[in-house]
Amino acid sequence: METFSFLLSIITIMLSILQAASDSPNEKFLNCLYQSKTPNPISNVVYTQRNQSFLSILNMHIQNKRFKAATIAKPLAIVTAQTESHVQTTILCAKTHGIQIRIRSGGHDGEGLSYVSDVPYVVLDLFPQHSVDVDISSATAWVQAGATLGELYYHIYEKSKVHAFPAGVCTSLGTGGHFSGGGYGNLLRKYGLSVDNIIDAKIVDANGKILDRKSMGEDLFWAIRGGGGASFGVILSWKIKLVPVPANVTVFTVNKIIEDGAADVLYKWQEVAPNLDEDLFIRAQHSVVNGTKGGNKTVQVAFIGEFLGSINRLLPLVSKSFPELGLKKSDCIEMPWINSTLYWYDVPKGTPLESLLTIPKEPSPIYFKIKSDYVKKPIPKKALYAIWDKFIESKTMIMQWNPYGGKMAQIPSSATPFPHRAGNLFKIQYFLLWIEDGDKANNQYLNFSRSFYNLMTPYASKSPREAFLNYRDIDIGANHPSNITCMDKATIYGSKIFKHNFDRLVQVKTRVDPLNFFRYEQSIPPKSGY
Repeated sequence: METFSFLLSIITIMLSILQAASDSPNEKFLNCLYQSKTPNPISNVVYTQRNQSFLSILNMHIQNKRFKAATIAKPLAIVTAQTESHVQTTILCAKTHGIQIRIRSGGHDGEGLSYVSDVPYVVLDLFPQHSVDVDISSATAWVQAGATLGELYYHIYEKSKVHAFPAGVCTSLGTGGHFSGGGYGNLLRKYGLSVDNIIDAKIVDANGKILDRKSMGEDLFWAIRGGGGASFGVILSWKIKLVPVPANVTVFTVNKIIEDGAADVLYKWQEVAPNLDEDLFIRAQHSVVNGTKGGNKTVQVAFIGEFLGSINRLLPLVSKSFPELGLKKSDCIEMPWINSTLYWYDVPKGTPLESLLTIPKEPSPIYFKIKSDYVKKPIPKKALYAIWDKFIESKTMIMQWNPYGGKMAQIPSSATPFPHRAGNLFKIQYFLLWIEDGDKANNQYLNFSRSFYNLMTPYASKSPREAFLNYRDIDIGANHPSNITCMDKATIYGSKIFKHNFDRLVQVKTRVDPLNFFRYEQSIPPKSGY
């Protein structure tokens, strides 16, 4: 009898536990998804940790191996949204049951904030929504947020050989996050950023409503073009204005190592690159290479350029303004603009254009850390050598110096939330990558990244030391995702990323999402501090 009573007690306890589990916010959220009525059942695109394909779906768009470790928290579910109603349902169920939402289009967030959180969360994957509808008669296109830059470029090319769009050189970037953070690319000196050429958008707000530019209002439309869309809603699509390009552009690469006088050329580059013809963009990309003496390492600076014109027009222009570069006709290649996108992505020669449409099943297995800086005064030549001495220690860092000037100096700093306009000579991206596994390697490389960043302090912008949103770096300030009274911490990173535009972003956030549903480690908080 006692045994029976004991077993009955155990069964009662187990049933209570199961009932409690089914009543948990997590289970209620999942049930909300499954029970929703949408034209295309959302249950077909919901993957939980019980699904065999859960990890493959999650890892497909994780670009940074730092966030693939087994110890990293995994989402309750991944919703690979195929329709607008899937997005609406996910938002409403998550909001009702207190589940955070992470929005992913390309997965290139350097800190994994589009697919990782320390609190219960769902990943809303937008990659299934990747249509590009180009209308050449109006020189516009509607681009869904899950489309990659490669897909966008290819579909523009299908309709016109003399149109393009100013955006990044990494063709696997998703347009949802890339555009909403600014959209930096090699056409910026001629046409500005992606956000300077967006004329409409569709977004789902915290109430599950679909809004376009007219219905969302000009303040919200301003905010999502450079302020980070994930603070305000889920971007569904963008309407963009295409820009004219010649039938052929000219690309070139000139490599200089320290022993070949790289310091002289780079010092001059700081002066001339922001002031060259706006048709010309020359990046200075630093890497560590083998030196001329056995076993020694040195720094190579690759001056990578694109000119919206012919070789014959380019050569006298560079010869007059930047003779130190030593650009020769043999360094230059004329090609259609669409082919230049492959040149910049550094794919093997002969790679077909159709590769722009290809999305790898899983990104290459590298770890990385990104940081950024803005430079307003030339870095002294003597300092270049000190910088390179430290840079060589990294062995694997890539440092890109991207010039400003041209159109970037003409657009007011408050025209969009992206404030880094006139007054900047160039922007720096510090990209440190490694392949070694384990916490020891992670800590070693992360510490090096931070020490190198500290070394650059005297040469970077000041009060505040500015940063680029899309070169995500939580070292500059962050909130824990559970902390929703976050104004003080948000002001630290917000002033660096958005400068004087941060206050206006807070005002917009307060109006459209006062309960702070859309939040993450570097999101915009509402003024009320909910």
